[in-house]
Amino acid sequence: MPPDAPSPAPSSLTAAVVQLAPVPFDTPTTLERVVARTREAAKQGAELVLFPEATVGGYPWGLAFGTAVGGRSGAGRRVWERYWRGAVEVPGAEVTRLAEVAQETGVHLCVGVIERDTSFSGGTLYCTLLYLGPDGRLLGKHRKIKPTAAERLIWGEGDGSTLTAVDTPWGTLGGLICWENYMPLARMAMYGKGVDLYLAPTADARPRWQSTLQHIALEGRCFVLGCNQYVRRDMYPEGLEIAHELEAWPETLSRGGSAVYGPLGEPLAGPLWDEEGILLAELDLSAIPRARFDFDVTGHYARPDLFRLVVDESPRLPVEGVSGAGDVAG
Repeated sequence: MPPDAPSPAPSSLTAAVVQLAPVPFDTPTTLERVVARTREAAKQGAELVLFPEATVGGYPWGLAFGTAVGGRSGAGRRVWERYWRGAVEVPGAEVTRLAEVAQETGVHLCVGVIERDTSFSGGTLYCTLLYLGPDGRLLGKHRKIKPTAAERLIWGEGDGSTLTAVDTPWGTLGGLICWENYMPLARMAMYGKGVDLYLAPTADARPRWQSTLQHIALEGRCFVLGCNQYVRRDMYPEGLEIAHELEAWPETLSRGGSAVYGPLGEPLAGPLWDEEGILLAELDLSAIPRARFDFDVTGHYARPDLFRLVVDESPRLPVEGVSGAGDVAG
């Protein structure tokens, strides 16, 4: 091969989904668990590592933060402040730590975080998926565009500027968070970016969520990586002012259900239930064109003469003419 010839594209990829047990309301400890599990996955050969939705910063299962229609409690506001302080800024110290371990291990690292907005008031949180490269760069971020149900009490909505897809040696990497994956137009927007490796970090531990992951694999003819946390009530800190809100919830708040599916919907790893763990899957990249032989959602199976999707990827600012400080383009 001539010295200046491009390297041949890899034919396979070792992917890992990490079903982590975080420490609620303890961002530093959870962050170090992410670092340790990333190193562990890399030692097992992983080149792409995915962590669940809201890993760093926390998914507060069972908490309503003292809210009711028409009212909020002082205790709820105080616990909300504690949750807000545990969120991360992008860029910021926690992102730098994640970038360092991505570079140290040489992996593409994708981590769900709770992001504290730094562009304007700083009072809004977002459920965000970070993409970090093996060179330690922050490649992009995706802010959840539609929080579900009570999530709307605690998170803002992302705009189209963070419908992120990232080029990698194995193909295009992208995806959506949790029930965004129930939004047909959002899925189509990602398919339109040519996603080959589809990430679906979630907080949905229902067994029937597996059918959603499998459907996306079949619809997009792509590899789908689903990843969730394993969380119990006794993991919450003692003395939490609104702990009574958890009384009606089961001891296990999230059973997990992390899994990997191939582009014909075949299970490649998992689902993993009721424990922490790392699932590894060897992805044969040649399976993607084989799967698209008879169905290509944005190719020969599309009907642009009948259907078109227009996606607005411009950032939406509350004050025109003001650019946000520290934002990362998606």
